[in-house]
Amino acid sequence: MKLLRPEPLSPQAFRPFGEVIAMEGAAHYTINQGFTERFNDLCFVDVAMEGGSTNVSLFLAQPRTAPIEIRLMERHPLGSQAFIPLQDRAWLVVVAGEVHDHSSYRAFTASGLQGINYGRNVWHHPLLVLDDDSRFLIVDRKGPGNNLEEVWLDDTPLHLPTS
Repeated sequence: MKLLRPEPLSPQAFRPFGEVIAMEGAAHYTINQGFTERFNDLCFVDVAMEGGSTNVSLFLAQPRTAPIEIRLMERHPLGSQAFIPLQDRAWLVVVAGEVHDHSSYRAFTASGLQGINYGRNVWHHPLLVLDDDSRFLIVDRKGPGNNLEEVWLDDTPLHLPTS
């Protein structure tokens, strides 16, 4: 069995795949008569290719059976895709530089205070949560064109422990 061990999510480690969305380290300023701190410009939403526009969705996700088998990867050739958790629960992110090269796979443990924005064309596993009824705000592309490529991994899957 090939194991893929998650590492803590950090902006530096995730940079080849997109952006970490978090308040920590972000530019911010006070608004609303001093009652709100605005953390601005947290990621680049890349959706305009081939006439696309911004789509904002809510996802309600369930955990998979452990250890998680990594058998499917996907990417979005026409736009970025951001996942922002709506509660403070750890979750998992799996990405790859080359879908058929197991050595290019990386796994990250994100805190419930960290979102991610997959760059356009970045191979990633669909949403992986550790708790029932995990809610996420998703910002991605809608519009004409094929913005989803999926690849089923026929060879030996990677296994992702959840503890």
